[in-house]
Amino acid sequence: MGKILFLANHYITIYAFRKELVERLLEEGHDVILAFPNSDSENDYFSKIGCKIIDTPMNRRGTNPFSDLKLMYNYIKIINDIKPDIILTYTIKPNIYGGIASKFSRSKIIHTVTGLGSVYIQDIWLKNLIALLNKFAFAKAEKIFFLNKENMNFYNEMGIIKSDIDTKIVPGSGVNLKKFKYSKPENNNEIVFTFIGRILKDKGIEEFLEAAKNTSEIYDNVKFKVVGFVEEQKYINLLHEYQEKGIIEYLGQRDDIPKIMSESSSIVLPSYGEGRGTVLQEGAAAGRPLITCDTYGCRENVEEGYNGFLCEVRDVKSLQKAFEKIIDLSYEKRVLMGERSRKKAEKEFDREIVINSYIREINDVL
Repeated sequence: MGKILFLANHYITIYAFRKELVERLLEEGHDVILAFPNSDSENDYFSKIGCKIIDTPMNRRGTNPFSDLKLMYNYIKIINDIKPDIILTYTIKPNIYGGIASKFSRSKIIHTVTGLGSVYIQDIWLKNLIALLNKFAFAKAEKIFFLNKENMNFYNEMGIIKSDIDTKIVPGSGVNLKKFKYSKPENNNEIVFTFIGRILKDKGIEEFLEAAKNTSEIYDNVKFKVVGFVEEQKYINLLHEYQEKGIIEYLGQRDDIPKIMSESSSIVLPSYGEGRGTVLQEGAAAGRPLITCDTYGCRENVEEGYNGFLCEVRDVKSLQKAFEKIIDLSYEKRVLMGERSRKKAEKEFDREIVINSYIREINDVL
């Protein structure tokens, strides 16, 4: 058995998406160490099941070079102290600075590219520098997991990945099908569209709000809900304004997502791009039609007209048309579309598929 070190940018990155992987590794007798910013009381979950937690402060969205150098120094110290057999990294900063730090030891490393992040989505001056750092960090990786083909192709086109690096695509972090159970929606006239995700521009929150406003002016049997943590503070007042006008109901950050989905008619994520759009896969598992953008990490979850509808990125009118397609469906057809979502989740999105891919790779390395 080995020492396995996880590097992540937040507790939720592991708890929400990789908890079952951690549990499986512990069951198999591995020592599991988790390094992430340790500021929430709920972080106790992992220490209670036998993990060692290392507080690793990080500015997840900042670009201060001194802050990032401090993070890399912390990673070097952690790796030298722990001497892990394998390091698993998730999200862009742990991928880059964990990868560079690993070069100061003989630890083997497996990276997961969970998405491009705003640095690559936006055409800003940092893009080429980040690509260069990424290339250096990934140079000696045992394996690099991607969540969609387009992200992998992008990394290849940017010259980040050498031809001899082993890569694999997995269907996101997968869904716990026991937690997200199928339920048949209520047969009533009200149609509830629910946005679930972090509240920031790249998730398409502005388009959702505007399309909700326009749709509400035409139909009186629709309801719009927004669920998620406000990551960009400028949206606090905007959400309050739309709620005051009766256009949306903002539920905040919630831990009863399966229940919220069961009370929804359709799950909506008009994101500009995802790793694989976990919330869409969860919505599919819950048996709901999906609405998302025709872009990487989103379109993989939807077969147009089969289990949901696609809209164009940053396009309010296109999103509104997707709403109207759901509204125009009979109750029976919406139920059928939700049943198809569940079948797709069982076939493609089961978290066990993802866990087994990581376990096989970890065992091969060990």
